[in-house]
Amino acid sequence: MQGDTLVINVHNSLDVYTSIHVHGLLNNGTNYYDGPDMVTQCGIPPGESFTYVLETNNQFGTFWIHGHTRHQEADGFYTPLIIHSRKQPVIVYDEELLMTFEDWYTGEFYVRQAYIDSLDDARTLTPYYSKALINGYDGNKTAPITFVPGKRYRLRIICMSINNWFKFRIPGHRMTVIEADGVESMPLEVDGLSMGPGQRYSVIVTAHDSADFNYIYNVTSYSRFITDQQGLQPIVYTGLIKYKDGAPTKNIPVVSDNQLVWPEEAQLQAHDKQPRLPVDRQIGLTVKRFSNIHYVPFSALGSSLYKSVLVPTLYTALSMGELAKNSSVYGPQTNAYVLKHLEVVEIVINNPAIEDHTFHFHGHNVQVIETGPFGNSSTIDREPVPRILSGPWPMWRDTVQVRAFEFIRVRFRADNPGVWFLHCHLAVHMYNGLAVVFVEAPDVLQQRQSVPEEMVEMCKRQGIHTQGNGAGNQGFDLSGLPPAVYPPS
Repeated sequence: MQGDTLVINVHNSLDVYTSIHVHGLLNNGTNYYDGPDMVTQCGIPPGESFTYVLETNNQFGTFWIHGHTRHQEADGFYTPLIIHSRKQPVIVYDEELLMTFEDWYTGEFYVRQAYIDSLDDARTLTPYYSKALINGYDGNKTAPITFVPGKRYRLRIICMSINNWFKFRIPGHRMTVIEADGVESMPLEVDGLSMGPGQRYSVIVTAHDSADFNYIYNVTSYSRFITDQQGLQPIVYTGLIKYKDGAPTKNIPVVSDNQLVWPEEAQLQAHDKQPRLPVDRQIGLTVKRFSNIHYVPFSALGSSLYKSVLVPTLYTALSMGELAKNSSVYGPQTNAYVLKHLEVVEIVINNPAIEDHTFHFHGHNVQVIETGPFGNSSTIDREPVPRILSGPWPMWRDTVQVRAFEFIRVRFRADNPGVWFLHCHLAVHMYNGLAVVFVEAPDVLQQRQSVPEEMVEMCKRQGIHTQGNGAGNQGFDLSGLPPAVYPPS
């Protein structure tokens, strides 16, 4: 419930370290509980336990919890989280239902990646195709969803996938979006949803007055960076919307996606009606895609590929005094940007590459100001998308899509001192370094927060430094760090 304290007891029964992240929770004042390993904490060692104590404050809506160490979310370490509001919803409804979409692969993520990294020529790799799970079951074996005639339903939908996009429709029914990523929106009527990894929506669906027919819903799972192959990519799954046992299924004519209405990132408007923030500073980030000599692809968002350093970046920000304002002390591998307290930051992410991404902002919801074309989309036989400028009340969300040959412009106020990850939520892209770190108001952070002693001791038991720069040294001495990997110029 909104305003509750969320206590999560984690016992690590794995043979490697672990941590968790509550995806979408802002952790204002408790940055050390955010979860990314070597960004805000050291991992929980095998056989040990740790308790996260999280304040929901004024947040409510649709969230999820997942591992944030060694890409364990890619192997099924996740679960939905619903924080109910204490106030009346945007549209009153009779009942709510939860739907989750997941892509599912054979074999552990790190085993697959180690194999790819070992290839002499990665161009010979046969693509890994996934199956899809709907509500935890094989996509075509999910239990029917029961509708009672005349009732109004809130469907909370979470895309808990690691690589794939999902499109969801209930032909014969319209949907009204009322929430995205834990933030209420102005009602927007659509035909379906297109969701990337990490995104969430709530939609209102009103059941028909008659139980004469049952209906079929469609879920399409696909990935932009894997070659299409019949029966494997994309895959369309179907399930039953049941009004009455034994009722015939309504025959709905097939309509192509481009004739339907889908919610666009900049099209939604926030229910709180906050106007666009005035900009104090702009940071431009461009996805840079390249390959090594073995043709293994990589993507950088900052000047280098993101790699973990030897000290959790939060601990560096807390222990380096005045030098914490200098991005160099965090190591070039972190792609650290130091932000001033309360400045409004505009982030422009450009994607001139052939792959789609979702980017997740830790510690902030961001206003989606604008989306549009970037680069030469003719290389993938795709028409350039139009520029879409937000309405007067831009939507706030924590996970945004940046599709191939597109850009997105977002804004937030730096009002949450801490160290916050910004990364692609596709596991393979994050593994390969598509991330940056925002070190937000380190001077204010040093005054307001200190890491619980239990977390410091957990690092020490693993031989991990808890003070100093990214290498565990003083000043700008970064000796001991592995070399940074830079994209070719």
